[in-house]
Amino acid sequence: MKTRIFAFIAALISVTAFAQDAAKRKAAFNIENNVAIQGYDPVSYFKQGKALKGKKDLAVAHDGITYYFSSASNKDLFLKNPAGYEPQYGGWCAYAMGANAEKVEIDPETFKILDGKLYLFYNAYFNNTLKSWNKDEKKLKPAADNNWKKFIK
Repeated sequence: MKTRIFAFIAALISVTAFAQDAAKRKAAFNIENNVAIQGYDPVSYFKQGKALKGKKDLAVAHDGITYYFSSASNKDLFLKNPAGYEPQYGGWCAYAMGANAEKVEIDPETFKILDGKLYLFYNAYFNNTLKSWNKDEKKLKPAADNNWKKFIK
């Protein structure tokens, strides 16, 4: 009897912790209409080498974050390794995260794959932050990594 009660309590704590982690992630991530990357397919950046719009009927929720996919094969790839395809810094502009520790909107078609990770950037009104990132990436990337930790605690 004690074993069953212990197992039930452990399961309840696990479910509660997962729900809290998912809620924290959702609050930290760049979400628009409850979808990440403005509905773009995170796998397409890697597999097709470009940003492709995802489809609502190919949606997946991972740890509180919903992603759309442009194809069933991209969805399957994501399900096998979600962390490998999720954008860095919750999908916020990598340059702004590194330069100012700010959450700044992105243009989902302005991106860079670096060391197998997806980085997204703001690009509007003659301000393409990917260009600025490329000029000072060695300084900005470690700063962005440290700054992002502050948002996900």
